[in-house]
Amino acid sequence: MFILCTNDDGYLAPGIALLADAARTLGDVHVVAPDREQSATSHSLTMHFPLRARKVREGVHHVDGTPTDCVALAVGALLDRRPDLVVSGVNHGPNMGEDVLYSGTVAGAMEATILGIPAIAVSYTGRDPEQMQSYGPLLAKLLPQMVRPGAFPRETLMNVNLPPIDASEVKGVQVTRLARRVYIDSLTRAVDPNGKPYFWIGGGEVEWSAPEGTDFHAINTGYVSVTPLHLDLTNHALLADVAAWDLAV
Repeated sequence: MFILCTNDDGYLAPGIALLADAARTLGDVHVVAPDREQSATSHSLTMHFPLRARKVREGVHHVDGTPTDCVALAVGALLDRRPDLVVSGVNHGPNMGEDVLYSGTVAGAMEATILGIPAIAVSYTGRDPEQMQSYGPLLAKLLPQMVRPGAFPRETLMNVNLPPIDASEVKGVQVTRLARRVYIDSLTRAVDPNGKPYFWIGGGEVEWSAPEGTDFHAINTGYVSVTPLHLDLTNHALLADVAAWDLAV
């Protein structure tokens, strides 16, 4: 296989090196990743100024854009052939619940899915870099199981979250749905030295609605979470109900 590896933490992040090494169990790997931190960029695409890609060394490029830009440029210009698989991560932090809508890591995999390429996003939910490194052998074992020929679903990416424990302590893998989360006090209001107000988004606390079967519940009980995410955001169950509103202009 030919595998494209990207992320949103930048091409120098330890997580992308970990994922690229694990992906080499499947075949040849080429890294195309942002030149700097691009977390929470979601599926943004750079359209109002030119992008530049630089070859760092053989098999590694960085791009001065978002993870979506990286995948688009890799497939459209930088690679000499179309990837068989795109892996995004390992993100330095969780991507569960509604966070998948903000995540640059998930967006990189989503862009590949839009282009018709099987894709997997991987995130480590802890904060210990050394602990994250313990997941190399686990990922090298898990990835081939997820990309068996003919088994990968169309228009779907796999969102993988690794629990904040050493890989040797992981109990197994659970296929999950997204939990729900609410941020509390995530908006900071303050005044700068010139007396002008400013706002900072982030921080605060998180409350989860995470019953059994959700990604957060799996992580919290020591399992790797694998959540299939589909491109189609349509609420099909409500189509008939909304049609009954008899909307008109």
